[in-house]
Amino acid sequence: MNRITVYEGADFEGLSREFSCDVPDLHELDFGDCIASLKVVGQPWIAYTGPKYEGEAHAFEEGEYPAVGRPRSFSALRLVLHDLAEPQITLYERPHFQGARKVVTEETNLAYGYFNDRVASHEVQRGVWLLYQHPGGSGRHCLAWPGERLACYEPQLGLQGRLSHLRPLRPGKPL
Repeated sequence: MNRITVYEGADFEGLSREFSCDVPDLHELDFGDCIASLKVVGQPWIAYTGPKYEGEAHAFEEGEYPAVGRPRSFSALRLVLHDLAEPQITLYERPHFQGARKVVTEETNLAYGYFNDRVASHEVQRGVWLLYQHPGGSGRHCLAWPGERLACYEPQLGLQGRLSHLRPLRPGKPL
């Protein structure tokens, strides 16, 4: 069973809640903006800084997180139910799926190639992807979902015209 257990304190201390389905507003359960650590079993979860899946999205794959990067800021949780096997995204050099293109199927650092900071649009064929502004998965980031066709990165993604690293979310282990 897919589940996330969230804790109000770092290192899995304090009050906790366990969820196995989406939670659009943690405030309604008296647990909004207090998560400091968490554990994920099964498929990944996305934590949002705003209720109703708004604000910044932060992905958590299967594992234990004794400290989260943005403690006390999450207001909604969403379970990723998409098929994460065989991920594929097509990157385009120009807006509206024009110019040179690159098909990516695994974690890729674009910093050493032609496409570094040159991606202007994309199409996601399969999987859920994390797109990062800087090499090594740092800087601003965003999620790209299956079937998504984003014709122009600016101003929608807020990456300031820079995409240097991307990777697909990893599926959880079968239970």
